[in-house]
Amino acid sequence: MDLARKIYKTSVRGEEVSLEVSKIAGQANAAVLGRHGDTAVLAAVVMSEQDKSGDFFPLTVDYEERFYAAGKILGSRFVRREGRATDDAVLSARVIDRTIRPLFDPRLRREVQVVITILSYEEKNDPDFIALLSASAALAISDIPWNGPVAGMKIISPENGDVAGYQAYFAGTDKKINMIEFEGKEISENLAEKVFAECFEEIKKLVAFQRDIAKEIGKPKAQVALAAADPKTQSVVNEFLKEDLEEALAAKHTEGLRKKILEHLEKAGENESVLNSAEVFFEEEVDKYVHTLAIEKDKRVDGRKMDEVRDLHAEAGLFKRVHGSALFCRGETQVLAMTTLATPEGKQLVENMEGTVKKRFMLNYNFPGFATGETGRSNRGPGRREIGHGALAAKAVAAMLPSEEEFPYAIRVVAETLSSNGSSSMASTCATSLSLMDAGIPLKKQVAGISIGLMSDESGRYKLLTDIQGPEDHYGDMDFKVAGTRDGINAIQMDVKVDGITLQIFNEALQAAKKARFQILDVMDKTLSAPRPDLSPFAPRITTIQIPVENIGQIIGPGGKTINGILAQTQNKVTIDIEEDGRIFIAGTDSALVAQAVSIIKGIAKDVNVGEMVEGTIIKILDFGAIVDLGGGKDGMIHVSELKDGFVKKVEDVVKVGDFVRAKVIRSEDGKIGLSLKQVAAK
Repeated sequence: MDLARKIYKTSVRGEEVSLEVSKIAGQANAAVLGRHGDTAVLAAVVMSEQDKSGDFFPLTVDYEERFYAAGKILGSRFVRREGRATDDAVLSARVIDRTIRPLFDPRLRREVQVVITILSYEEKNDPDFIALLSASAALAISDIPWNGPVAGMKIISPENGDVAGYQAYFAGTDKKINMIEFEGKEISENLAEKVFAECFEEIKKLVAFQRDIAKEIGKPKAQVALAAADPKTQSVVNEFLKEDLEEALAAKHTEGLRKKILEHLEKAGENESVLNSAEVFFEEEVDKYVHTLAIEKDKRVDGRKMDEVRDLHAEAGLFKRVHGSALFCRGETQVLAMTTLATPEGKQLVENMEGTVKKRFMLNYNFPGFATGETGRSNRGPGRREIGHGALAAKAVAAMLPSEEEFPYAIRVVAETLSSNGSSSMASTCATSLSLMDAGIPLKKQVAGISIGLMSDESGRYKLLTDIQGPEDHYGDMDFKVAGTRDGINAIQMDVKVDGITLQIFNEALQAAKKARFQILDVMDKTLSAPRPDLSPFAPRITTIQIPVENIGQIIGPGGKTINGILAQTQNKVTIDIEEDGRIFIAGTDSALVAQAVSIIKGIAKDVNVGEMVEGTIIKILDFGAIVDLGGGKDGMIHVSELKDGFVKKVEDVVKVGDFVRAKVIRSEDGKIGLSLKQVAAK
């Protein structure tokens, strides 16, 4: 079989990148095999032949990690295969979705699916870059209606002395940037601007590369009908909007107005098609109104100024039994953050293509239905939104956490969204920062976040909106989230509904976010300006000791006998975690028991040197000698020949069980200690 391979190559920062188009996955609308070094991904795109009912464009992006790509057999002992998508895979899928989605017409109702499969993984070449490039190329050469291509550029700058490190991922077209993921440690706005410009130049080259491919082998785009409302439906909707829209927006009751219109049409006997078209037209008209209000009248739906932050409120230390807690409110958005501390054993084990890694800091974001006044399952697992928001808040505060050497705890924060009306992810960042400080974690600085919105039109006019709320988020053109300290930016995340933003808008948004961030930090500092001096009395106290690696076996003992004995002696109220490098973490809420465990372990690990004098109790008599308990889990043996000078007929003639003796160490090898009484007597 002739696969009719066509391979297109370019270079990115001196490294070869290739896109291969062939008959592989030939039943998809298009498929591209992308390679970057030894990393290879297959991107396949498919569009349904029929419209799907609903009031939104049904796009899904699946990012499929395969353990074989890294040459590993992973999974549970009983199910040796990939399970649900890892958080990393979900976040990668979100990046691709957020980049390609704005370039589809939102009125499209054909279901489009993009499937990325990682076929080969080379650690130095992150699949995210080539995955987005391959997905974009597949859409560009397919018959699926789409206004790409796009490309992304990732820059990783490690920490170098006083220069803070950062990871930047910018994506977009050859004209504008439409997706940003940025993580660093107090990065200046000027540096962020520089990285934007640098990435943009590389993106332009990669877009041009794809345009050439599409020009050569691309299929004509399918002529697909778009969702639209007939004149009669438009007239009915307009009658309701003319009277009620402004009031509904001000009261945040647009959903109620939507239902009112649909109920009217249902009573009139209209079919589902008419109802769907009415929803489309409703959305378009509300969107148009909100934009006009901002751009032409310099007004917002709730009457605020463009750069005005809603009312702020913060509390810390709300609950005694938890290790740390804080409530942060910004307008109607409320997030409660709860912090829990544990020993290193509490780290999360994460299984991915690289193998199994341990995660010390965990931030889980929850968004129940009641947060928006809706019903629904409250015990479902986290969706893509929850995973994404949690990851963003974690990025924002992670840079300010103490090192594991300074603070050897596993840390988990749960951000409970209690009420949401715009940017709960940034409220989670603020609540998390306060909660960590309330827990007594030596957080270097408070971290706050804010979201900047955008209203723009086709003529190029635009307005930035600080601290967007529900309607501005839903109908606006951008959600630009920035989190950091007073000294710089820790995280940026941007999504758009338009084709992207310019460098000018990016810079203005950063400055607006900086002003708002300082205002929020003022409120947070009044609540809690520094970490609590002490941990909660209900949090474990950890003592760290270092022992030689060769002594680890002595601490554990045969079949865990020794360490289980230590736990029993401390009433099973302490935990003992032993690392491979000889670090031992002893933790518990009772400081006296922790100290006791530390003393026992130090005694066991203490080296006994030849020539040293030791003391202990006879615990066992043998035919050839006596066993001495030296304390700290150590035993020594006095051979019959070392009991005294001259012939010893019976060991019991010299020592008995229970006798307290002082002896000299004459041998210490492989944990075995030989003792002598006669050499002590000779002195």
